[in-house]
Amino acid sequence: MSSNSQAVIHHFFDPETWTYTYVVYEDVGSPCVIIDSVLNYDPKSGRTKTKSADEVIAFVQSKQLQTTWILETHAHADHLTAAPYLQSQLGGKIVIGDHITNVQTVFKGVFGLDEQFDTHGAQFDHLLKDGESLAFGNLSLKALYVPGHTPACMAYVIGDAIFVGDTLFMPDVGSARCDFPGGNANMLYQSVQKILAYPSETKLYMCHDYPPATRQAQCMSTVGDEKKHNIHVHDGITEEQFVQMRTARDKTLEMPTLILPSIQVNIRAGHFPEPDANGVSYLKIPLNAL
Repeated sequence: MSSNSQAVIHHFFDPETWTYTYVVYEDVGSPCVIIDSVLNYDPKSGRTKTKSADEVIAFVQSKQLQTTWILETHAHADHLTAAPYLQSQLGGKIVIGDHITNVQTVFKGVFGLDEQFDTHGAQFDHLLKDGESLAFGNLSLKALYVPGHTPACMAYVIGDAIFVGDTLFMPDVGSARCDFPGGNANMLYQSVQKILAYPSETKLYMCHDYPPATRQAQCMSTVGDEKKHNIHVHDGITEEQFVQMRTARDKTLEMPTLILPSIQVNIRAGHFPEPDANGVSYLKIPLNAL
Protein backbone atom coordinates (compact mmCIF):
# COMPACT_ATOMS: atom_id res chain seq x y z
CA MET A 1 0.00 0.00 0.00
CA SER A 2 1.41 3.35 -0.98
CA SER A 3 2.10 5.61 1.99
CA ASN A 4 0.71 8.51 -0.03
CA SER A 5 -2.58 6.79 -0.85
CA GLN A 6 -5.65 8.20 0.87
CA ALA A 7 -8.96 6.37 0.82
CA VAL A 8 -12.09 8.22 -0.26
CA ILE A 9 -15.18 6.89 1.55
CA HIS A 10 -18.64 7.48 0.10
CA HIS A 11 -21.67 6.26 2.03
CA PHE A 12 -25.24 5.38 1.06
CA PHE A 13 -28.12 5.09 3.53
CA ASP A 14 -31.09 2.76 3.15
CA PRO A 15 -33.84 4.26 5.34
CA GLU A 16 -36.02 1.13 5.33
CA THR A 17 -33.36 -0.98 7.07
CA TRP A 18 -31.23 1.81 8.58
CA THR A 19 -28.25 0.34 6.73
CA TYR A 20 -25.11 2.06 5.48
CA THR A 21 -23.33 0.84 2.36
CA TYR A 22 -19.85 2.11 1.54
CA VAL A 23 -17.79 2.56 -1.60
CA VAL A 24 -14.09 3.02 -0.85
CA TYR A 25 -11.62 4.11 -3.51
CA GLU A 26 -8.55 6.27 -4.15
CA ASP A 27 -9.48 8.51 -7.08
CA VAL A 28 -11.61 8.74 -10.21
CA GLY A 29 -10.96 5.67 -12.35
CA SER A 30 -9.31 3.68 -9.56
CA PRO A 31 -10.23 0.24 -8.14
CA CYS A 32 -12.83 0.23 -5.37
CA VAL A 33 -14.50 -1.97 -2.79
CA ILE A 34 -18.18 -2.03 -1.84
CA ILE A 35 -19.10 -2.91 1.75
CA ASP A 36 -22.50 -4.17 3.02
CA SER A 37 -24.90 -3.60 0.14
CA VAL A 38 -28.72 -3.72 0.34
CA LEU A 39 -31.28 -5.49 -1.84
CA ASN A 40 -34.67 -3.95 -1.13
CA TYR A 41 -37.24 -6.54 -0.02
CA ASP A 42 -40.95 -6.20 0.70
CA PRO A 43 -41.94 -8.85 3.26
CA LYS A 44 -45.63 -8.41 2.47
CA SER A 45 -45.30 -9.36 -1.20
CA GLY A 46 -42.00 -11.26 -1.25
CA ARG A 47 -40.78 -8.94 -4.01
CA THR A 48 -37.29 -7.52 -4.34
CA LYS A 49 -36.19 -4.23 -5.86
CA THR A 50 -32.76 -2.83 -6.65
CA LYS A 51 -33.27 0.85 -5.80
CA SER A 52 -30.54 1.02 -3.14
CA ALA A 53 -28.07 -1.03 -5.19
CA ASP A 54 -28.76 1.04 -8.31
CA GLU A 55 -27.67 4.16 -6.42
CA VAL A 56 -24.36 2.47 -5.68
CA ILE A 57 -23.97 1.35 -9.30
CA ALA A 58 -24.68 4.86 -10.61
CA PHE A 59 -22.02 6.31 -8.31
CA VAL A 60 -19.40 3.70 -9.20
CA GLN A 61 -20.01 4.27 -12.90
CA SER A 62 -19.99 8.06 -12.56
CA LYS A 63 -16.53 7.87 -10.98
CA GLN A 64 -15.40 5.25 -13.54
CA LEU A 65 -14.36 2.96 -10.68
CA GLN A 66 -13.27 -0.64 -11.11
CA THR A 67 -15.03 -2.84 -8.57
CA THR A 68 -12.50 -5.28 -7.13
CA TRP A 69 -14.16 -6.67 -3.98
CA ILE A 70 -17.79 -6.75 -2.80
CA LEU A 71 -17.55 -7.31 0.94
CA GLU A 72 -19.91 -8.44 3.69
CA THR A 73 -19.06 -7.80 7.33
CA HIS A 74 -21.31 -10.76 8.25
CA ALA A 75 -24.44 -12.66 7.21
CA HIS A 76 -26.93 -9.92 8.01
CA ALA A 77 -30.21 -10.71 9.77
CA ASP A 78 -31.93 -7.40 9.00
CA HIS A 79 -31.49 -6.90 5.26
CA LEU A 80 -30.74 -8.86 2.12
CA THR A 81 -27.41 -8.31 0.38
CA ALA A 82 -27.34 -7.09 -3.22
CA ALA A 83 -23.88 -8.58 -3.84
CA PRO A 84 -24.79 -10.84 -6.82
CA TYR A 85 -26.70 -8.02 -8.52
CA LEU A 86 -23.79 -5.61 -8.02
CA GLN A 87 -21.41 -8.25 -9.35
CA SER A 88 -23.55 -8.73 -12.45
CA GLN A 89 -23.40 -5.00 -13.18
CA LEU A 90 -19.94 -4.06 -11.96
CA GLY A 91 -17.81 -7.20 -11.67
CA GLY A 92 -15.70 -7.88 -8.58
CA LYS A 93 -15.50 -10.82 -6.18
CA ILE A 94 -17.91 -11.45 -3.31
CA VAL A 95 -16.07 -11.79 0.01
CA ILE A 96 -16.96 -12.66 3.62
CA GLY A 97 -15.08 -13.94 6.69
CA ASP A 98 -14.11 -17.60 6.70
CA HIS A 99 -16.21 -18.39 9.78
CA ILE A 100 -19.31 -18.07 7.60
CA THR A 101 -19.09 -21.86 7.38
CA ASN A 102 -20.16 -22.05 11.06
CA VAL A 103 -23.19 -19.87 10.32
CA GLN A 104 -24.10 -21.91 7.25
CA THR A 105 -23.94 -25.15 9.25
CA VAL A 106 -26.21 -23.81 12.00
CA PHE A 107 -28.82 -22.36 9.67
CA LYS A 108 -28.79 -25.34 7.33
CA GLY A 109 -30.32 -27.15 10.28
CA VAL A 110 -32.65 -24.32 11.31
CA PHE A 111 -34.12 -24.03 7.81
CA GLY A 112 -33.98 -27.73 6.95
CA LEU A 113 -31.96 -27.10 3.79
CA ASP A 114 -31.29 -30.06 1.53
CA GLU A 115 -28.02 -31.93 1.19
CA GLN A 116 -27.05 -29.89 -1.88
CA PHE A 117 -26.63 -26.79 0.27
CA ASP A 118 -22.87 -26.31 0.68
CA THR A 119 -21.61 -25.36 4.15
CA HIS A 120 -18.00 -24.73 3.10
CA GLY A 121 -18.58 -21.19 1.84
CA ALA A 122 -18.42 -22.13 -1.85
CA GLN A 123 -21.20 -19.62 -2.65
CA PHE A 124 -18.68 -16.82 -2.01
CA ASP A 125 -15.72 -16.02 -4.25
CA HIS A 126 -13.28 -15.61 -1.38
CA LEU A 127 -13.29 -16.33 2.38
CA LEU A 128 -11.12 -13.97 4.40
CA LYS A 129 -9.03 -15.14 7.34
CA ASP A 130 -8.30 -12.97 10.37
CA GLY A 131 -5.39 -10.63 9.59
CA GLU A 132 -5.52 -11.30 5.85
CA SER A 133 -5.10 -8.32 3.52
CA LEU A 134 -6.72 -7.57 0.17
CA ALA A 135 -5.32 -5.00 -2.26
CA PHE A 136 -7.38 -2.72 -4.49
CA GLY A 137 -5.11 -0.47 -6.50
CA ASN A 138 -2.76 1.44 -4.20
CA LEU A 139 -5.04 0.79 -1.24
CA SER A 140 -5.49 -2.32 0.88
CA LEU A 141 -7.77 -3.58 3.62
CA LYS A 142 -7.06 -5.87 6.54
CA ALA A 143 -9.61 -8.30 7.95
CA LEU A 144 -10.20 -8.07 11.70
CA TYR A 145 -12.12 -10.99 13.21
CA VAL A 146 -14.72 -9.60 15.64
CA PRO A 147 -17.15 -12.37 16.67
CA GLY A 148 -19.95 -11.91 19.17
CA HIS A 149 -22.93 -10.52 17.29
CA THR A 150 -22.47 -13.57 15.06
CA PRO A 151 -19.63 -16.13 15.09
CA ALA A 152 -18.46 -14.91 11.68
CA CYS A 153 -18.27 -11.11 11.96
CA MET A 154 -15.37 -9.32 10.28
CA ALA A 155 -14.38 -5.67 10.50
CA TYR A 156 -12.31 -4.14 7.71
CA VAL A 157 -9.40 -1.80 8.39
CA ILE A 158 -8.56 0.62 5.58
CA GLY A 159 -5.97 3.22 6.51
CA ASP A 160 -7.23 5.15 9.54
CA ALA A 161 -10.77 3.81 9.18
CA ILE A 162 -12.47 0.63 10.39
CA PHE A 163 -15.76 -0.64 8.98
CA VAL A 164 -17.14 -2.31 12.08
CA GLY A 165 -20.29 -4.03 10.81
CA ASP A 166 -22.73 -4.55 13.69
CA THR A 167 -20.06 -4.90 16.37
CA LEU A 168 -20.48 -1.29 17.53
CA PHE A 169 -23.07 1.41 16.98
CA MET A 170 -22.98 5.15 17.53
CA PRO A 171 -22.17 6.00 21.18
CA ASP A 172 -25.79 6.81 22.09
CA VAL A 173 -27.01 3.49 20.62
CA GLY A 174 -24.41 1.13 22.06
CA SER A 175 -23.64 -2.38 20.84
CA ALA A 176 -25.07 -5.26 18.83
CA ARG A 177 -27.33 -7.98 20.17
CA CYS A 178 -25.80 -11.40 20.85
CA ASP A 179 -28.82 -13.69 21.04
CA PHE A 180 -28.82 -15.06 17.49
CA PRO A 181 -27.50 -18.64 17.05
CA GLY A 182 -23.74 -18.57 17.68
CA GLY A 183 -23.81 -15.13 19.26
CA ASN A 184 -21.81 -14.58 22.45
CA ALA A 185 -21.70 -11.48 24.67
CA ASN A 186 -18.25 -12.30 26.10
CA MET A 187 -16.85 -12.56 22.59
CA LEU A 188 -18.52 -9.30 21.60
CA TYR A 189 -16.95 -7.46 24.53
CA GLN A 190 -13.53 -8.79 23.57
CA SER A 191 -14.08 -7.85 19.93
CA VAL A 192 -15.05 -4.32 20.91
CA GLN A 193 -11.87 -4.02 22.96
CA LYS A 194 -9.88 -5.14 19.91
CA ILE A 195 -11.38 -2.27 17.91
CA LEU A 196 -11.02 0.27 20.73
CA ALA A 197 -7.31 -0.58 21.04
CA TYR A 198 -6.73 1.39 17.84
CA PRO A 199 -5.66 5.08 18.13
CA SER A 200 -8.38 7.41 19.44
CA GLU A 201 -8.61 9.31 16.14
CA THR A 202 -9.41 6.11 14.17
CA LYS A 203 -12.70 6.55 12.31
CA LEU A 204 -15.32 3.86 12.87
CA TYR A 205 -17.91 3.39 10.12
CA MET A 206 -21.19 1.75 11.18
CA CYS A 207 -23.27 -0.74 9.22
CA HIS A 208 -26.42 0.64 10.89
CA ASP A 209 -27.62 3.57 12.93
CA TYR A 210 -30.83 3.58 14.93
CA PRO A 211 -30.84 7.19 16.13
CA PRO A 212 -32.96 8.62 18.93
CA ALA A 213 -35.51 11.22 17.90
CA THR A 214 -33.11 14.00 18.85
CA ARG A 215 -30.72 13.45 15.92
CA GLN A 216 -30.52 12.23 12.34
CA ALA A 217 -28.79 9.00 11.31
CA GLN A 218 -25.00 9.13 11.24
CA CYS A 219 -22.48 6.68 9.84
CA MET A 220 -19.21 7.55 11.57
CA SER A 221 -17.81 7.74 15.09
CA THR A 222 -14.25 7.46 16.40
CA VAL A 223 -12.45 5.19 18.82
CA GLY A 224 -12.10 8.14 21.21
CA ASP A 225 -15.82 8.95 21.07
CA GLU A 226 -16.79 5.34 21.71
CA LYS A 227 -14.39 4.95 24.64
CA LYS A 228 -15.74 8.10 26.28
CA HIS A 229 -19.43 7.95 25.49
CA ASN A 230 -20.67 4.52 24.32
CA ILE A 231 -23.61 3.73 26.57
CA HIS A 232 -22.74 0.01 26.69
CA VAL A 233 -18.95 -0.26 26.50
CA HIS A 234 -17.33 3.03 27.48
CA ASP A 235 -14.06 2.99 29.42
CA GLY A 236 -14.52 1.43 32.84
CA ILE A 237 -17.20 -1.11 31.88
CA THR A 238 -15.99 -4.59 32.76
CA GLU A 239 -16.67 -7.69 30.70
CA GLU A 240 -18.90 -9.05 33.48
CA GLN A 241 -20.95 -5.83 33.57
CA PHE A 242 -21.30 -5.81 29.80
CA VAL A 243 -22.37 -9.45 29.57
CA GLN A 244 -24.96 -8.97 32.31
CA MET A 245 -26.39 -5.88 30.57
CA ARG A 246 -26.31 -7.41 27.08
CA THR A 247 -27.93 -10.67 28.16
CA ALA A 248 -30.76 -8.90 29.99
CA ARG A 249 -31.34 -6.45 27.15
CA ASP A 250 -31.36 -9.13 24.46
CA LYS A 251 -34.19 -10.93 26.26
CA THR A 252 -36.40 -7.87 25.64
CA LEU A 253 -35.72 -7.56 21.89
CA GLU A 254 -37.98 -8.81 19.13
CA MET A 255 -36.55 -10.62 16.12
CA PRO A 256 -35.69 -8.35 13.17
CA THR A 257 -38.52 -8.07 10.63
CA LEU A 258 -36.41 -9.51 7.81
CA ILE A 259 -34.41 -12.16 9.68
CA LEU A 260 -36.03 -15.19 7.97
CA PRO A 261 -35.57 -14.06 4.36
CA SER A 262 -32.27 -12.30 5.08
CA ILE A 263 -30.43 -15.24 6.61
CA GLN A 264 -31.56 -17.71 3.94
CA VAL A 265 -30.37 -15.42 1.15
CA ASN A 266 -27.24 -14.06 2.82
CA ILE A 267 -25.73 -17.44 3.72
CA ARG A 268 -25.96 -18.11 -0.03
CA ALA A 269 -23.86 -14.98 -0.74
CA GLY A 270 -27.03 -13.20 -1.83
CA HIS A 271 -28.14 -15.82 -4.34
CA PHE A 272 -31.77 -16.98 -4.22
CA PRO A 273 -32.60 -20.67 -3.68
CA GLU A 274 -32.82 -22.78 -6.83
CA PRO A 275 -36.22 -22.26 -8.48
CA ASP A 276 -38.85 -24.98 -8.27
CA ALA A 277 -40.28 -26.61 -11.41
CA ASN A 278 -42.57 -23.61 -11.88
CA GLY A 279 -39.56 -21.28 -12.13
CA VAL A 280 -40.19 -19.55 -8.76
CA SER A 281 -37.69 -19.45 -5.87
CA TYR A 282 -39.09 -20.09 -2.41
CA LEU A 283 -37.90 -19.33 1.11
CA LYS A 284 -38.82 -21.40 4.17
CA ILE A 285 -40.53 -20.14 7.32
CA PRO A 286 -39.60 -22.43 10.26
CA LEU A 287 -42.39 -22.56 12.84
CA ASN A 288 -41.45 -22.28 16.52
CA ALA A 289 -37.76 -22.77 15.72
CA LEU A 290 -36.09 -19.43 16.51
